[in-house]
Amino acid sequence: MVYLDYAATAPLSEVAKTAWLEASAVIGNASAIHGAGRGARSVLEDAREQIADLLGVDAAEVIFTAGGTEADNLAVAGPATRGKVLTSAIEHPAIREAAEIAVKAGSSHEEIPVLPSGQVDLGALAEMLDGSVSLVSVMAANNETGIVQPLAEIKELVEKHAPGTRLHTDAVQAVGSIDIPAGYAVSLSGHKLGAPVGIGALIAARDYPLIPLEGGGGQERKVRSGTHNVAGAAALAAALKQAIQTRAERAAILTEFGARITAVAEESGGNRSGGDVPRLPHIVHVVFPGTDPEALLLGLDMAGIACSTGSACSAGVYRPSAVLAAMGCDDDAYTALRFSMGEGTTSNDIDRLVAALPGAIEMARKAVRA
Repeated sequence: MVYLDYAATAPLSEVAKTAWLEASAVIGNASAIHGAGRGARSVLEDAREQIADLLGVDAAEVIFTAGGTEADNLAVAGPATRGKVLTSAIEHPAIREAAEIAVKAGSSHEEIPVLPSGQVDLGALAEMLDGSVSLVSVMAANNETGIVQPLAEIKELVEKHAPGTRLHTDAVQAVGSIDIPAGYAVSLSGHKLGAPVGIGALIAARDYPLIPLEGGGGQERKVRSGTHNVAGAAALAAALKQAIQTRAERAAILTEFGARITAVAEESGGNRSGGDVPRLPHIVHVVFPGTDPEALLLGLDMAGIACSTGSACSAGVYRPSAVLAAMGCDDDAYTALRFSMGEGTTSNDIDRLVAALPGAIEMARKAVRA
């Protein structure tokens, strides 16, 4: 099988697997005060410090979570009690729905529009900023299109028009590929980097307003409860280290692979979504007008190629992409595919996709005409 759905979940990497197995051999609850507990705590804090060093923050700012969704919810909940929340119109549902939950509790929420290029409309954001805004949350790069957002410019606007407003970015897809500007709270997810499912982190300054999402022992800075996932934390640190240290080499390879995918897609009538803007090297998002997305996915699956529509899928029913709709691509919102690559992607994998894609597209067009 050719696996081109790394943006959904990456295969477990060898470095993360080794770190997880080694940490799993350490017996003890990291909150216990006996020797075994202290041993587990040492592994946990080593992982915390590694992540902090890699991201250029203090270790106390690293809050372990169960994944990106929990980190996103934690990042929104506290600031939402202090004022209006602004999020981009292309955020992951974890951010969007966390903001709507806050609205039910008495907060307010507005969405920052995006341009047809796929990037946030900075002019619109400037007009929305005032003293009532407590949080601006914009993802570092979109999980469907891979389009990178102008975080540095957003930070400048916030500092100019709404000083004191908190900044947050969902960097689940991006942290292994690009640097995140200082001053942002940052959400991470292990399984997008090659660590196991069930571990993530929120990077938040000591004075970032946090409130617990649930009751318990408050093991993580008194806002996140539950027995520590020590092995998961060790695996996350190892996966993040590998991603950052091999970033340049990986980007060069995946950019070349992406160009090959884009070329054959365009030759077959597809259009890469968005404008001439920065993108993550591992995601290629293409719109195929006049095709049936389910038939297209089925055709590729029959050829042994796993990719995704990049939009919400529930109970086997494909829904239009809210991201493409926000970009003004309503007519094409049903017809996109996301090809996402990673450490294990090979040139032969791309050869197989290039060979299979034209036929799958033709089959998907016939399904529409039928």
